[in-house]
Amino acid sequence: MAAKRALVIVAQGAEEIETVVPIDLMRRAGIMVTVAGLTGKEPVTCSRDVVICPDSSLQDAAKQGPYDVIVLPGGNLGAQNLSESSAVKEVLKAQDCNKGLIAAICAGPTALLAHEIGYGRKVTTHPLAKDKMMAGAHYTYSEAHVEIDGNILTSRGPGTSFKFGLAIIETLLGKEVTEKVKAPLVL
Repeated sequence: MAAKRALVIVAQGAEEIETVVPIDLMRRAGIMVTVAGLTGKEPVTCSRDVVICPDSSLQDAAKQGPYDVIVLPGGNLGAQNLSESSAVKEVLKAQDCNKGLIAAICAGPTALLAHEIGYGRKVTTHPLAKDKMMAGAHYTYSEAHVEIDGNILTSRGPGTSFKFGLAIIETLLGKEVTEKVKAPLVL
């Protein structure tokens, strides 16, 4: 069986915990993760001044698809940048059309709203993004730490990053692999 593949899109202002924890967990599970910079391959400064060096530009990474999961980290500015990007819209529309998993955390789900992805689904967000996400009543809101509805997986914030990453792993690889990754983490 070919290794599962993930695309994590990182934009200026992304929340670093929500970016790095899922990347780390997916790599521990053997998922091939490509970290794509929204505006290119240059280093991306996150919301707390942590700098992440992408593996690729989103433009180049998109050509290497399809991916088993596309991950959208949060952070207010990061989510705004994802929401305003036509390249992100294109990648998400293709992923959704193929029923591929789309995972977004914190304010990241607001990019789903901006690009009209997953309408009618149950989602969760950071509490401060709830009103924005529910404008227009396109979704059903959940207070769960992680919510999965069809091919849309959402989570609440930095503190739920481990649950979010493990939920991605379980969705792609099953409970047994997830437990093997989780055990040495001492969660």
